[in-house]
Amino acid sequence: MDSNTCTDAGDLKVKELLKEVRLDWSSASTKLVDDTISAIKEAIDNIPEDLKVTADVAPGFVRGVGADEVEFNFRKPKVFQVGGSYSIGCVAKPDVNIDLFVRMPKACFSKKDYLCHRYHAKRCLYLCVIKKYLKLSSSTHKVEWSTLQTEARKPVLIVFPAAQHSELPGFFVRIIPSAKSLFNLAKLNLEQSNIDVKQEGNAPQATPKYNSSILEDMFLEDNAEIVRRAFLGWEELTDALILLKVWARQRASIWAHDCLNGYLISVILSYLVIDVGGNHINKSMKAMQIFRVMLNFIATSKLWDKGLSFQSQGQQDISKEGRRAIQERKQLVKSLFPVIICDPSARFNLAFRMSQSGFMELQDEASLTLSCINNCRDGGFEEIFMTKVDFPAKYDCCIRLNLKGNSEVYASGFCLDDECWRLYEQKVHSFLNQGLGDRAKHIRVCWRNTLSECNMEDGFSMFDRELLLVGISISSLEKAFQVVDVGPDAENKEEVLKFRKFWGDKAELRRFKDGRIAESTVWECAPWERHHVIKRISEYVLLQHFALSKESMVHIVDQLDFSLHDGVEDPISSSGSLIEAFEILSKRLRLLNDIPLRVSSVQPLDPAFRFTAVYPPKPHPLANEKGLGRRLQQSTSTCIQPLEVMIQLEGSGNWPMDAVAFERTKHAFLLKIGESLQDCCGLTCIATENDVDFLMSGYAFRLKILHERGLSLVKKQVGNDQVQRVASTDKKLFLQSQHSSMINGLQGRYPIYSPVVRLAKRWIASHLFSASLAEEAIELLVARLFLNPLPFRAPCSRITGFLRFLRLLAEYDWTFSAFVVDINGDFTSDDRREIDENFKLSRKAQGENLQTFEPAMFLATSYDKSSEAWTRSSPNLSELKRLVAYARSSANLLSKLILHDQIDSYRWECLFRTPLNNYDAVVLIHRDRLPYPHHLLFPSDLNQGKHVASGNATKSFSPFISPRDIKANPEKAQSKVMVDFDPLKCLLGDLEKEFPSTFKVWYDSLGGDAIGLTWERYSSKKRGREETTGEEGRDLIEVLKAVGEVGKGFVRSVYFLKAPRLRN
Repeated sequence: MDSNTCTDAGDLKVKELLKEVRLDWSSASTKLVDDTISAIKEAIDNIPEDLKVTADVAPGFVRGVGADEVEFNFRKPKVFQVGGSYSIGCVAKPDVNIDLFVRMPKACFSKKDYLCHRYHAKRCLYLCVIKKYLKLSSSTHKVEWSTLQTEARKPVLIVFPAAQHSELPGFFVRIIPSAKSLFNLAKLNLEQSNIDVKQEGNAPQATPKYNSSILEDMFLEDNAEIVRRAFLGWEELTDALILLKVWARQRASIWAHDCLNGYLISVILSYLVIDVGGNHINKSMKAMQIFRVMLNFIATSKLWDKGLSFQSQGQQDISKEGRRAIQERKQLVKSLFPVIICDPSARFNLAFRMSQSGFMELQDEASLTLSCINNCRDGGFEEIFMTKVDFPAKYDCCIRLNLKGNSEVYASGFCLDDECWRLYEQKVHSFLNQGLGDRAKHIRVCWRNTLSECNMEDGFSMFDRELLLVGISISSLEKAFQVVDVGPDAENKEEVLKFRKFWGDKAELRRFKDGRIAESTVWECAPWERHHVIKRISEYVLLQHFALSKESMVHIVDQLDFSLHDGVEDPISSSGSLIEAFEILSKRLRLLNDIPLRVSSVQPLDPAFRFTAVYPPKPHPLANEKGLGRRLQQSTSTCIQPLEVMIQLEGSGNWPMDAVAFERTKHAFLLKIGESLQDCCGLTCIATENDVDFLMSGYAFRLKILHERGLSLVKKQVGNDQVQRVASTDKKLFLQSQHSSMINGLQGRYPIYSPVVRLAKRWIASHLFSASLAEEAIELLVARLFLNPLPFRAPCSRITGFLRFLRLLAEYDWTFSAFVVDINGDFTSDDRREIDENFKLSRKAQGENLQTFEPAMFLATSYDKSSEAWTRSSPNLSELKRLVAYARSSANLLSKLILHDQIDSYRWECLFRTPLNNYDAVVLIHRDRLPYPHHLLFPSDLNQGKHVASGNATKSFSPFISPRDIKANPEKAQSKVMVDFDPLKCLLGDLEKEFPSTFKVWYDSLGGDAIGLTWERYSSKKRGREETTGEEGRDLIEVLKAVGEVGKGFVRSVYFLKAPRLRN
């Protein structure tokens, strides 16, 4: 790809996006704007001159800012000026609004109104008067309050006109007061103290934020003119600004009061146009080139270290003393603010609200976006402009603080140099940053506390109703999961005192293995709870240093752990014993010397070996080579999951050529291996017609042989005729082995991959999609989140990864895009071309019939470039549409739970509760006859539809063996153990045999007690609905009764919910 331009496809998409979001002003829409502004001017003109205005107009606001002497006589504004995006032709949907600057006359203010918030109080009172008369105007639909960049002490009016136009949905005018030349600039020097705030020692404290708040209004018109001149007649620059707005709005962490807004974007673009800004942008550039230059400047420019500065016209003619004064003012600004964009006067920092954490996030997002442009398809269009990068999906940990009524926030007053809400943000950030240390790469604290329907006249008491959000990006899992933090050495008394002051009772003196004696903090937790460490640290720090209760804070970390637990713990904790058992088996197999061909390689295939099984098996006490493994305190399972292990034998030319004989020979080898292991190691071998299982160390291992001849054939090109002759078992084993090896490597690189995959599998099964999406396909879908995370970084928490998985399912363009997973990162252009060609071939039928092409989900990997392995036949199109709809609904719910809802376990459980009324019929299973009843998340019940059949549970099968039975007769108890027995699979097989095309079956393979049925083959052109619901309804009920008979002893109830929809 050319480094300066997008691909042709990406360029086309950008043009279409601009058409979609750019507002093209017609004569009718322009007339609405002009009429609205004229109506506003007329309403203001109706205000009586010298109207007496007192604090009683907005008593709450005046009291909140702590102002006095605020009475004045109202004078009408003489200057109205249209500003903002409309003035430079850069209005971007959906925010269709216009800024109207209203210059407040000097006569309304006294010379010292810059002191103690008098200016802010009078500014609000001035707007209150305007609001009153605007509401009397017949041209006004409604008038609301808002704030300027979420600064509560600087309200603005939102005016919605009575007239509306379809081209301007939600159109409003924002009235922003300006104060040109109102005060002596020397009195607003950034070192000046203009409110009653004292430092230690009773010295006045400088008020740079407060002074800047006033200076902003004084220079509002002049700085708007700088931007207007830069954009005048430059279409590509205006398009670039619109694109940057779309980009920033998608990113909640930077489209914020302390970071970026549309005005600041236009200011930075204006700087890059001028000589002093280095002429980075010129008129030969296209919009996307300007877009890229802007992001590169934000991400990498060294100019940010010394600050950006605009020059006034004729500044080169200023005297040496004047230039020195300007330079001194710039140095002062630099010493007071983390980010500097000086206006031409060098007295005002246009970025005075931008925080250090906000700017770091901005640089990080700019850097990630540049990576999207360089590395993603179509210049990263989807990732840059269409993907929502909000708090829930971006951050690994989110914390919500409910500070409603918390007097600590405004204990020193609502408004000091900065507002109390901003000061509280900074305090939370500082303490969390100190507490988490190098565990956190970024910490973002954001309190969007401006309400949509606030009443400024009543003051600021309602501004604590919104939740404060904290987003934490983890630096690395190794650091995040460490349970001991080492502090200063015991000899360093000064640092020890600081450490103990911060950590309080949590600090303790410890001697470490290397002999060092130092302060430390310990966050003890079980191995499967290491992801709780950051939660525990954050919770401790917040409770220690803030007036908060546990109920007022919510950490989004462990809310979904219940879905992976087996009892009180995560079964993944027993994986160590599984790997150890496999190593023993592998060693024993390789040492066998009494079989015709020695075992040359052993490879585990089951998901449990790569830590992606939702419920990896625990050691079974009756599956040991030395009898009873350990004393039992509770019942043990009757069923054992077999774990597939693939072996290869030494080469030989004596294998039979006949396919049946070939398979029988492999089975004979397995029997011989079983006999040898039984003789030399005391293993129990269980042989069936198709499989040979070995019980050892508490597990059941099922061996499979991959023959070298099959392997050599499978490795050839997929389209080769020879592949058709490969035994399906060999081909399947080869694909499984390739997949298992790659996922094992991926799991080693990304430890959080395992819990994310397990959550994804649990969700798929919970919504009865077990037959629609193979486990390997789910693993590849989740792998993409780690291998191609842009526009994010790879997730470092299970909930964040799970949310991205749901959004990926819901938003990916499955119809027109192949889903490519390059696990080893070694795809060449030829590989990608081959995949594209295979994908196009799979879609060639689309033009004829949208319902026929397959696979619906084209999933390509290095070992399967035609999507034949895991998604060839399922999901089909209807299944995929259903899957996408469920994913979208769950993603929206999860986002809401992270951002808004209070802790309610039932709401989180809803992510895994599937609505049974979405099926045409439902079959409920006896829960106590499931092979693993403890894996059932939520018991299913139905109180709707027609109850068609019911039955009692069989007494011939019980899922558990009691300790008493085992102790009384271990041999008999061991004979009851069944490997790979699952009555649900048996029922599904019987239903498929009895009703091959009557209905589609939906089920949960991980332990659900409900089966959903949707009708498949009912259609009629002539019969009406009444006849259908009558005659066919009776037929369907008979079918469902037959279903109950097929599952007799296992089926609890059958319900008929809906008749089939008619199809022609």
